[in-house]
Amino acid sequence: MSDTIGPVTILEAPDWALASVAARLGQEDACNTALADILGAPLPGIAGHVQAARMGAFWTGPHIWMIDAPYHSHEDLAAGLKARLGDCASVTEQSDAWVRFDIAGDGLERLFERLCNLDLGGRATGTARRTVIEHLGCYVICRANGVHVYGPRSSAKSLHHAMTNAARAAF
Repeated sequence: MSDTIGPVTILEAPDWALASVAARLGQEDACNTALADILGAPLPGIAGHVQAARMGAFWTGPHIWMIDAPYHSHEDLAAGLKARLGDCASVTEQSDAWVRFDIAGDGLERLFERLCNLDLGGRATGTARRTVIEHLGCYVICRANGVHVYGPRSSAKSLHHAMTNAARAAF
């Protein structure tokens, strides 16, 4: 599904695998080292996002990250992470729990000021924040070429409706 409203395009991006990784108590350093090695990049810090060659990661809490990767090459992302991380982390499959929308175009600040309390004008590329859009807990990840919004898959239609209505009102 793709909608272009004024200068903004809202595209559902269904082909992404997602897994949560939480370091186990006393295993934080081992988990951080192993996960950074798997990612091929330093782990993102507080409210951060890192995009590496094969997958990305965003911070959700102390020693907790969401890892995303293209579904076609990482269908069993959680199982692969668990095999490599072993007992230093708890890994949970999240692909079926979240929907991702990619939003690009000029004026994203105008759109998001109608959607949530995040000031996109003050957000740098590589930041990730949890917020509420309408009544839904979502993650907003700022990229150089736009924004990713992860929201609950069970409410994907409501989230899409909120974003398109805000875009129509903004433009």
